[in-house]
This record gives sequence, C-alpha cells and structure tokens, in this order.
Amino acid sequence: MKKITVQTLYEEKKKEFNLEILVGEEFMSKRYITTYDVFRPGLALAGYTGYFLGDRIAIIGKTEVSFLKTLARPVKDKRISTVMGRVEPCVIVAKGLALDKKFLVEAKRRKLPILRTKMSTTPFIHKLSTYLDYKLAPTKYQQGTLVDIYGVGVLFIGKPGTGKSECAMDLIERGHRFVADDLVKLVRRGDVLVGGGAEKSARLRHHIEIRGVGIVDVFRIFGVKSVRLRKRIEVVIELVLWDEIKGEYDRIGLQKKTKKILDIEIPRIIIPLTAGKNIAVIAEVVAMNYLLGLRGIYPAREYDQELKKVLANLETPSVHYDEDVE
Repeated sequence: MKKITVQTLYEEKKKEFNLEILVGEEFMSKRYITTYDVFRPGLALAGYTGYFLGDRIAIIGKTEVSFLKTLARPVKDKRISTVMGRVEPCVIVAKGLALDKKFLVEAKRRKLPILRTKMSTTPFIHKLSTYLDYKLAPTKYQQGTLVDIYGVGVLFIGKPGTGKSECAMDLIERGHRFVADDLVKLVRRGDVLVGGGAEKSARLRHHIEIRGVGIVDVFRIFGVKSVRLRKRIEVVIELVLWDEIKGEYDRIGLQKKTKKILDIEIPRIIIPLTAGKNIAVIAEVVAMNYLLGLRGIYPAREYDQELKKVLANLETPSVHYDEDVE
C-alpha cells in the first residue's frame, strides 16, 4: 500500500493550498496518509463515534466550528479529546478559521499535526482528494515508448533494439505526439491506466535515444505540438523479432489478446518485425482500428461473417463490371 507523509503534502502543496502549520511541525514526517478519502468529524463531535474513519485526514470547516460553540466547555473538551485521540494522519482546518485551544492542546499531547488553509471547505476537499488520488495511486515502471496516435495512447514494448524509439520518431514526424521513451511511469487512476515520463526533472523529459545518433530533444526540434506530459494508455503494441515469434501472431484479428498492467486489461497487438516493414504506418492503422471499435465497428468480424455467407452459397454470382464505371 502506497503512503506519503504529512510533510510531503505540506511541502508539495504549501503554496497552492495556502497551508500553514498550527502545531506539530516536528511530527509531520512521522504521520502517514494512506487514502485519498477525507473525513469530516461532525457526527463524532456530536457524540456518535460508532463509525469513525481515523485513517483519513480530518477536515474541520465552519459547520464543525459553529457547532462546537454551542456546547458547554466540559462537553466540548470531551468531544474534542475523543476526536483527536482517533485521528491518525493530521487535522486540517478550512477557511482560515480560528480553532478551539483544546484542539491545540490535544494535538501537542498526542503528537498530531494540525494545518490550516484559507480555502473554502468544499473546494479544498476536492483539490486535496485529487492530489492524494494521484500520489497514492498504484504505480509501475515499464520499459517502452508511449505515443499519442490520433488521440489513442499507444505503448510500444519489446526487447531492446527492436526499434521502439525509431518508430516513435517516425510517428512524431507524421504529426503525432510523443509522451515518453525508455522508461514509462504507469499510474492507475480508477479503471484507467495513465502513462508519462519517469524523469524527476522537467528538463529531462521528451528526449529520445536513437542508436547511432544519440539523445534527441523532441520538444526543441519538433515544437510544443509534438509532445504531451501524460496520456491514457489504450493499446499495447509489442514488437517481436520474426525468428522469435514462430508464427504465433493473429492474421485475421478475431482473437483479441490483452496485457494486464496494474490489474487493468489493455488490448495487445503483436507485430512481427521484418526488414523494410513500416511499423509507424501499421501503428496508425492499429490506432484507427481501435477508434472504429469504440464506435462498434469491427472489420474483422464483418469480413468473417460475410465470408461465411459466401461460402454457404457458392452459386451466388460475383459482382462483375464490363467496364470501368468509376
């Protein structure tokens, strides 16, 4: 299970979320966030703790602060103590609200960080959940090349030297968009697989290594229209040497193969490599064929059905023209 520290959240989103530390700065590196869901402890402050989601960040907004003002001090202190004793990662106060001092006392005693943002509660929760969803999403690194072909994310995989990078250069020259080469970072977002560059530095992105040429800067040579930061992966093309595949590839297109990546099944096309084969054009056809499938059009199935009809009735005269009518 992936996790990040409260310290990471603060450092990466301090400016965007306008965060400040109220108490517990020294404990932020020891508190871990394990889920993108958040928890508003309104019912717990009202006295019901039968369903307390303590593994989530507790968000305190105007509703919670206003309700606490209606309670007598002994009851208020008891409810706050109960909530603070069950929260694990941290507490974040929205709208820049002033927090009851009992929260600060309990936080120090329990070594629990409390942060505050000036953002309104609902917009802040949406932004925070989106950020955590990405940070905590299942991640994998795959050797390959990712290109956006007609809006379809195509991931090229295969052994080193099969021409994945060269194929990407052909596609870029033909107007398609380059995402990543050599090592692709794959992130699962729900039922969607998203790929991007694995580089830590933005200056290392969008470079391709071409054997015999060296490192090529795609962004500077082909311009901003030729690149993108990330793309949903919809098709995997595996490049295999002809001598290694031994005829184990689909010739009709009726048998659909898939590749499981992070528990998501992605359509997989195996292309045997021979001298002179234009893989870039074939990849374009694969992408366009995939787009047809999204619209319920499957040429291989239609061809197969029509061929069976013809074979079932061999006496049916074929279409014949005595002259060129086009």
